[in-house]
Amino acid sequence: MSWQPAQARQAPDFPSTSWFAYGSTGDQRRGVTDSMFTGLVQRIGAVVAQTSAGPGMHLSIDVSPPFEDLQVGESIAVDGTCLTAVEPDGARLTLDISPETLRRTTLGERRSGDPVNLERALRLADRLGGHLVTGHIDDVGRVARIQEQGPFVELHFTVPANLARYLVEKGSVAVDGISLTVASCSAKGFSVALIPATLKQTTLARRRPGDRVNIETDLLGKYVEKLLAGRGAPAQDRRLTELLSKSGFIKES
Repeated sequence: MSWQPAQARQAPDFPSTSWFAYGSTGDQRRGVTDSMFTGLVQRIGAVVAQTSAGPGMHLSIDVSPPFEDLQVGESIAVDGTCLTAVEPDGARLTLDISPETLRRTTLGERRSGDPVNLERALRLADRLGGHLVTGHIDDVGRVARIQEQGPFVELHFTVPANLARYLVEKGSVAVDGISLTVASCSAKGFSVALIPATLKQTTLARRRPGDRVNIETDLLGKYVEKLLAGRGAPAQDRRLTELLSKSGFIKES
């Protein structure tokens, strides 16, 4: 294989399609790989219909302008929840929502006309402009307080106690599928600082105190916790624990 200058190489057109069907818990329909997102909203869609499907639901969304070349089975993040396109039809997109996803997210609360954040799954050659987002919602938080600072806004959220340990100052968090930087955090919640572009290109400008939002914490913290769990902090692991604590990834008890 001959060498090519970096600028002359062409990245392969890797597909973004996956077959994980119902998002927040990663229910697998037929495939072997999960989808990833980066938390950069590409469209704001509008809910046009909700249809019961036993304990689940079909959700139809108007996407204008429509996504190009959207295929059946392709993953789409809807307010941060990874769902599968079952009937892409031009500007109208229909997705299935499982009972588990309805329990774990806010999607069951959406009504006709409600705006939703949309992002297609990453391809391997895409830029990672936000952070790694799986589309598997951890839990639901609430808007606690809104502080306007000229054209900028600071949003404060409360979250369930089980999520607080994964939030670190200047770390990443996804709120309704939007990659955001944690400005401050506590045992009860966190805050983010929003620039005008984020307010314009996402649904966050429409949020009010008390609104429920989908929360996905940073994937790295979960893996770190899993690796350290049950190890009893032996001497050879102590330096790693101290480094992770100093860097803000874990909190030592």
